[in-house]
Amino acid sequence: MKYKENWDETKERFKAWWERSAIDRPMLRLVARRREPVEPLEEVISPQTPEALHLDVERRVRELRNFCRTHTFIAEAFPSLDINIGPGSMATYLGSEPNFSWDTVWYTECVKPDWREWGPLMYDPDNYWWKRHLELVRRGQELSCGDFLVNIPDIMESIDILSALRGPQQFCYDLLDEPEVVKDYIRQIDALYFIYYDAMYDIVKGEDNSSSFTTFQIWGPGKVAKVQCDFSAVMSPGQFREFLMPSLQQQCQKLDYTLYHLDGPDAIKHLDALMEIEELDALQWTPGAGKPDGGDELWYPIYDKVKAADKSLWISLEEGSVDELIAKAGKLVRRYGSDGLYILFPVMEREEALKILAEAERKWR
Repeated sequence: MKYKENWDETKERFKAWWERSAIDRPMLRLVARRREPVEPLEEVISPQTPEALHLDVERRVRELRNFCRTHTFIAEAFPSLDINIGPGSMATYLGSEPNFSWDTVWYTECVKPDWREWGPLMYDPDNYWWKRHLELVRRGQELSCGDFLVNIPDIMESIDILSALRGPQQFCYDLLDEPEVVKDYIRQIDALYFIYYDAMYDIVKGEDNSSSFTTFQIWGPGKVAKVQCDFSAVMSPGQFREFLMPSLQQQCQKLDYTLYHLDGPDAIKHLDALMEIEELDALQWTPGAGKPDGGDELWYPIYDKVKAADKSLWISLEEGSVDELIAKAGKLVRRYGSDGLYILFPVMEREEALKILAEAERKWR
């Protein structure tokens, strides 16, 4: 970890966070701009197409190295490389074609006219996008030279993949019209998920079998993943329990460390069910566009339930001056304690990051 000075200490803090404890303060992600690069910067040629933007791994590595040369990773922040074919690449391994844009990747609906005619979902080792994604991850690991982590990609799972394959609107009808068919396909996805996950994990895992997961800045001494169901925004609590809970529970049992990505106000209705999953370790809350960030008191009822269920919290603070960020973080620590609390801050100046760290070491215990 060339660009991370206190990596051994950081790993110990992550272990404590997963166990709903703390060493002497909450976990903090603090990334600060350097006044001068620590090494000469490499030339980076801008991508000419949206596909190159997402999949040119050599360029992505050069961009990350330049970022590491111009920034410092303080407290529990660490450098890592994301290599995603959008949010939910398993859809491409199963027949969907990705549509690349400058800000995301969309997936073409492919299950037509219905599930029965499409047939069972099968692992295809020769699928073009699966083979290409594996190669991209292998190449990223080679280019990293151990200087930074390479994250497990956002494969995604369960209902969100089925919705991508079928199309969200038609999948809503499927839940009502063919519930047993949908449940059978969920079981098929559950089995396939670990074929894909394990292959990626075997490429990027550390010598100690540790791993990190894309986007959410999480590391653990084993198999780590974010789990989710964004489609749950349009599901009733009864449907969530019937269709998704068995799948989620199985996934959490097979992984070593899991963080649930709760996305937007329409998903809050499922929080009680999620907190019943004993094997789920932590929750990450995304307020959604136009809503205040994770430090707002509006979201305390969510965090209250997470702490009552003895799970860890992942909270991103994004708005305000450094003093306002300190005030919001301080309120969180006073209400929930430092055990099992991970607070993430926006990129800032070094003096600001050190001010937050000093406050944490003095008062956030």
